[in-house]
Amino acid sequence: MIPRKKLDIGWADLACGLCACFGVAKCDDAQDRLERFWSPAGNALACLSVRSGFDLLLQHLALPRGSEILMSAITIRDMAGIVEQHGLTAVPVDLARDSCAVQPQTLERAITENTKAIVIAHLFGSRAAMDSIVNIAQRYGLFLCEDCAQAFAADGYRGHPGSDAVMFSFGTIKTATAGGGALFSFRETALCRAIAGMQCRYPLQRRGEFIYKLLKIATLKALLYRLPYTLFVLLCRAVGKNHDRVISNAVRGFPGDKLMRKLRHQPPAAMLVLLERRLRNFSPALLAWRKAAATRLLALLPPQFHVGARAELHSHWVFPILSQNPDLLVRHLWQRGFDATRGASSLIVVTGDRSIAAEASNLINHIVYLPFETCDTDAELQRLAHAIVQFARAG
Repeated sequence: MIPRKKLDIGWADLACGLCACFGVAKCDDAQDRLERFWSPAGNALACLSVRSGFDLLLQHLALPRGSEILMSAITIRDMAGIVEQHGLTAVPVDLARDSCAVQPQTLERAITENTKAIVIAHLFGSRAAMDSIVNIAQRYGLFLCEDCAQAFAADGYRGHPGSDAVMFSFGTIKTATAGGGALFSFRETALCRAIAGMQCRYPLQRRGEFIYKLLKIATLKALLYRLPYTLFVLLCRAVGKNHDRVISNAVRGFPGDKLMRKLRHQPPAAMLVLLERRLRNFSPALLAWRKAAATRLLALLPPQFHVGARAELHSHWVFPILSQNPDLLVRHLWQRGFDATRGASSLIVVTGDRSIAAEASNLINHIVYLPFETCDTDAELQRLAHAIVQFARAG
């Protein structure tokens, strides 16, 4: 079985992270070095996760209860949940299938007198054009938050300079993962300092939790070689478990309940040390194979399967396609040795009382994620594409 994805971290990085857990690095020093690396101007904040930083941001903004936040219609489940936890209303703004981006005219139509903020998510490794969205936010006096959790490409992008807050994630399955952690950039230094002051009052995440996370990542990394992964899938079938669900649960950032309590911690020093190491040693060249494989696969698939192919920039963090029978296609690809999935991430469609995101719903209801970056040769990519086209022709 060809595994669904590679974990973007080396064995030496994992060893460094574990050593840091038993080192004497001070959290304040590690945080300052990392934030200065990310933003020499002093406008960065390292957080436990994007969810943690987003929760801090909403606490600081203290918007009136019932205020509306316009959000990209497809986002992480917990992001919409955090908005609701603050007594606010998430309003979905539909996406265009060819770019997976919010269209400026759709966004502007959704604005009401109760709208206070906008959250734009860059999806699947794509990066949407922000100029028009920034202009709209400034014209209406709305706080603009740019969610780049899936869009890190090691190309120096820190968000649009007109965005009020920009969020990058380095969780388990993200590019340049450090086993967790997030970096925020803020347009105003005063806002950055205010939120940093709030975070300082949080307890540190316990060292044992980060050690457990690194050991879990090491186990998953070892499992994601072809032979052990094939044996794992066969074992799951033998005991009546769905391997897809087992893997999806294993990579969740905050499993279980009590989400808000788990979020409200400072990142441990070892996580910050590891994240600084990952970012200093990462370059766009490390993504070259992934981008090249995605380009070749796109050329092999008819346009009706494409999702986000016309995005302004794409690092292809994942490779989604559309199918009229997605569950059957996943099983069809399993039978041919490709571990496709429908649950590669915890993305949902935001629901709202006054807005229906038809295109986003169609995407989520028909999406399949392909194991493109774990195909070692062009022949395997061709075999993957042939299996998909064969399935579609068979109806």
